[in-house]
Amino acid sequence: MNYDEVEILFVEDSEDDAMLTIRALTKSGFVNKLLHVKDGAEALDFIFCKGLYASRKSKENPKLILLDLKMPKVNGMEVLEKIKSDPDLKSIPVVILTSSKEDPDIKKCYALGANSYIVKPVDSDNFFSAIKEIGIYWMILSEPQH
Repeated sequence: MNYDEVEILFVEDSEDDAMLTIRALTKSGFVNKLLHVKDGAEALDFIFCKGLYASRKSKENPKLILLDLKMPKVNGMEVLEKIKSDPDLKSIPVVILTSSKEDPDIKKCYALGANSYIVKPVDSDNFFSAIKEIGIYWMILSEPQH
């Protein structure tokens, strides 16, 4: 995969949730340029062109970041904070996709600059529908900041 062509960076440590999300995005036609990473540390390496992704050109940012909160190494809240505090990255839409319905998490994510906060639906029909709508909205309908 050419890392400079990644349009969606998907950060999720649960294999089951990742498979469901990727399947939903595939059915919607949005996975051709998706990179799935399993923790916040790898996500930051990708975003800041370090480690495995040191050869990536930093000007080619993803169009969308789907971010889980509860992850090993570096949690989603820390990843969100680093992205939104960087002037070159803060315009990238970040959608929190998590199982946490905890009010403090929701408030903190929005305070840090999350563009949307979506609680993963338990039933798969609602989940597929939500993921499809995320893809349509953020990849097609939403006008990027310039």
